[in-house]
Amino acid sequence: MLKGMIVTLELTFAFLSLGLMVGIFLALGQVYGTKPISLLISVFERVFRAIPALVLLFLFYFGAAQFGFNLSAFAASCLAMGLRSAAYQSQIFRGAIQSINIGQIMAARAIGMSQFKAAVYIILPQALRLSIAPWSNEYAVVLKDTSLCYAIGVTEMMRQGRYIVARTFGNALLIYAIVAIIYFILVITGTRLLSLLEKKVRIPGYETKEKGEMLERI
Repeated sequence: MLKGMIVTLELTFAFLSLGLMVGIFLALGQVYGTKPISLLISVFERVFRAIPALVLLFLFYFGAAQFGFNLSAFAASCLAMGLRSAAYQSQIFRGAIQSINIGQIMAARAIGMSQFKAAVYIILPQALRLSIAPWSNEYAVVLKDTSLCYAIGVTEMMRQGRYIVARTFGNALLIYAIVAIIYFILVITGTRLLSLLEKKVRIPGYETKEKGEMLERI
């Protein structure tokens, strides 16, 4: 079971890392890119969010093999689920970027910075801080979705549990209960650590400003 848990954590790290790297570029392109670029990114994001995760796994593993791309189950899982996570993360970052006052971009342009530099050095650092809370939800979803990789042969925690049940001729309730408890601990621990990180890097005064704006609207 410990071996399976390690593979589950490796999958989670791979999915989130690929999703983070691609998602940031997608978000920047959607907000600051030209119309054709923004349209292409929107199509990519909607396609990967609309197709079920299990179908994506089958497309990348069994479908790619028909075109001569013999990906391992682990690699296919990383590509399918990583790009799916990128589609979701791009919307997290896009919302965070758009929540920052456009006056900051205008001020940066006024002192001679290009739009790209202003977005990377001024807007993005703030947006990443603001994205931690919704990103923790993405972490929980991605961690749980690693169990779907069982379907294409990745020996993660669910498959290890299935092997143990088969070898011990029973004990299914006990084994799957242990798997559920491990998932629960990993989700709670990860979201708690991200919550602490959010508090540590919180932008001073931003929350107060948000509350003030809400009160004014009321």
